[in-house]
Amino acid sequence: MLRRVVVTGASSGIGAATVRRFAELGWETVAVARREDRLRALAAETGAHPVVCDVTDEAQVARLAAEVAETGGATGLVNNAGGALGTESVEQSSNDDWRRMFEVNVIGLRTVTAALLPVLRDGARSTGWASILNLTSTAGHDAYPGGGGYNAAKYAAHAVTNVLRLELAGEPIRVMELAPGLVHTEEFTLNRLRGDAAAAAKPYVDVEPLQAEDVARVLVGAFEQPPHVNQDLIVLRPVAQSSVFHTHRGALAPKGE
Repeated sequence: MLRRVVVTGASSGIGAATVRRFAELGWETVAVARREDRLRALAAETGAHPVVCDVTDEAQVARLAAEVAETGGATGLVNNAGGALGTESVEQSSNDDWRRMFEVNVIGLRTVTAALLPVLRDGARSTGWASILNLTSTAGHDAYPGGGGYNAAKYAAHAVTNVLRLELAGEPIRVMELAPGLVHTEEFTLNRLRGDAAAAAKPYVDVEPLQAEDVARVLVGAFEQPPHVNQDLIVLRPVAQSSVFHTHRGALAPKGE
């Protein structure tokens, strides 16, 4: 049975961890990202098929879809490519940052999904099923000051996921969403804060956040479910984080005696 999945944003963080986890469980993977050197290293480690592609470039995405079809097809897609830029208020934030966040988190997701749906349908015809999982964020379910464009982009990605599930009703293609909370990766917060390493370290002080590998285990677990099981929405947080507004810092301990 064909078990081949396309993972975008695969050059680092959750994307790279997801490729590794799929490979551990015997899946064939197509690792997609812009940075060729990182993709080549990941491919050498995991056996993934690397494709250099910017998900905001329609021509590159079309070539990605053609290459996936020509090299074996696919029954899975993980739309992981995304990111945040800035923590300024709505009043003070940059339209250029907002455009970039929408291009990657929303329009890129739509472009990749639309291009690969015919490939996934072919996969479903041969195996009986296919799966799409969009990695969003708790920022797409709860707004917070300074979230601005990132909140808006991830709320939009959440909406697109729900619409897609309705539009694919009647087809053997499940559509899932994974919304992580506080995750520590090497680049996400650093990129959001424009390379300020000291500021990027602050959200993780005195708290045990999720790691990329934690998210990858849950993500791949959703694909490993029987094909009739659809986990529409998975919200994943560290125990210390009860909401986007509440993160306990320090040791966790039972109350009382």
